Amino acid sequence: MVLLHNPERAHPGDRSALHRAIRYALVILEEAVADGHVAGYGVATWAGLEEEAFTVGELLALAAEAAGGTEHHLVAIQMPISLVMMTPITQALRGRGPLPAAAGAGLRVMASAPLHGGELPGMVDQELADLIRPGLSPAQACVLAVASCPGVTDVLIATSSAPHWSEVADATAQPHLTAAELREITGVLASP
Repeated sequence: MVLLHNPERAHPGDRSALHRAIRYALVILEEAVADGHVAGYGVATWAGLEEEAFTVGELLALAAEAAGGTEHHLVAIQMPISLVMMTPITQALRGRGPLPAAAGAGLRVMASAPLHGGELPGMVDQELADLIRPGLSPAQACVLAVASCPGVTDVLIATSSAPHWSEVADATAQPHLTAAELREITGVLASP
């Protein structure tokens, strides 16, 4: 799979030009699929969905145009989701935003930056980690919260060692949090 990386940076503030540029890139990606170089593609964005430079529906429409009336090969979106960048979580809990839209279209949703660049475990104390799931470390609790978000299919994480990888794997093997638990967590974090 190939990901179109941060297309929102191509034409900031000009949605029409941005959408033309995305469509052009998707035409090239559709050609790569037709030539057998890739099986599918996605869009990786840091702020495009949150800043509404495009929506999941608009990406799907652009992919359909790029495919020329045949079935498109847009299969995934990647976006930051964490306990710092909670908007996708709170929107998904209300059945709105990019996550339910992507899930409804059958797209994979890859959550990037679940530990906010490695900063989040130092910001989460054990009391909050225990609210999320007793017995987990702060890093594990943060990863579990993201993995539990409705619509998330994959959590992307970089680790510096095998023990860190094991810690993350143990967290993602936990039963997911319920929507009610996620609402409580995001409510605590949103409180002043």
